[in-house]
Amino acid sequence: MQPKNSICLWFDKDALEAARFYAATFPDSKVEAVHHAPGDYPSGKEGDVLTVEFTVLGIPCLGLNGGPAFRHSEAFSFQVATDSQEETDRYWNAIVGNGGMESDCGWCKDRWGLSWQITPRVLMEAIAAGGGEAKRAFDAMMTMQKIDVAAIEAARRG
Repeated sequence: MQPKNSICLWFDKDALEAARFYAATFPDSKVEAVHHAPGDYPSGKEGDVLTVEFTVLGIPCLGLNGGPAFRHSEAFSFQVATDSQEETDRYWNAIVGNGGMESDCGWCKDRWGLSWQITPRVLMEAIAAGGGEAKRAFDAMMTMQKIDVAAIEAARRG
């Protein structure tokens, strides 16, 4: 059944490849349906993959192969809360190691240009605590690309 609301992500022509990668990388993720174009369209031909219905970490998405007109930006990102350094490393390394790119403060981009925040819960908890604990954790985070859980925990303690 089609969800009432889903996220539509515009891809050049690789929506199915991206959806398969997300399904293989994240739990509670899967490719649900692939729809082919019933006729030619500006960036494709009849029979090409037009849309892909998929789920990423329980979030329903629609990948649209709309052509090169629009690109992803940091204005949209998936934020993935992690429970350990191992989980943080696993997701970060999967994204960056598959043609992606590192950025700062726990952000990275996948090979399709989609932004991801791989964010340990300990960092979010420290920021939510406020005061000196939040400031120390925030200052530590500002020096990092992939978040170092032990460094955040040490900063929290002062």
